[in-house]
Amino acid sequence: MRGSVDGLGTSSPLGLMLPAVFADDDMAQRFVAGLDEVLAPLHNVLDCLEAYFSPSLAPVDFVRWLSDWVGAETEGTEDEGLLRAAVASAAHLHRIRGTRRGLSEAVRLAFGVEPEITESGAATWDARPLGPVPGDRRPRLHVALTLPDPSPMDRHRLETLVAAARPAHMPYTVQVTAAERTLDR
Repeated sequence: MRGSVDGLGTSSPLGLMLPAVFADDDMAQRFVAGLDEVLAPLHNVLDCLEAYFSPSLAPVDFVRWLSDWVGAETEGTEDEGLLRAAVASAAHLHRIRGTRRGLSEAVRLAFGVEPEITESGAATWDARPLGPVPGDRRPRLHVALTLPDPSPMDRHRLETLVAAARPAHMPYTVQVTAAERTLDR
């Protein structure tokens, strides 16, 4: 959390900026030294402001705030690595939102696992007009995710994520299954 830090110096002490008449005044110097102590964390943040907008360098609490600011698809319970990755890729994900690739990357960032996506759409090319229309007539989207130890919250989280990242017109279903475990002998 941001706040005062004992013994933190300032990059621009106010005592040096006072008019010459106060340069030797002990009371004035002690007064502005108290202000320096209060303002030092603010000066420190402003000196390092660029780092605050880099998800890999910013403090974790600021990255959580930044995730809301850039519209990252986060729940607030992610570990630090996934949170930083989601914030760093938020702008890219907004550009490809509504596509299969965008949905796949959003799910991978949220869960750390590649989803299996099946959909009804398709594309083709034909040299003659009135060729067959590719894909299914009814739109559909199914996202399956295999996790090592799924919980009921994972299904809800996946459903929320797919609802936000899918094409707007597309009905969808989601499925979360447990990964098969192998016995070590």
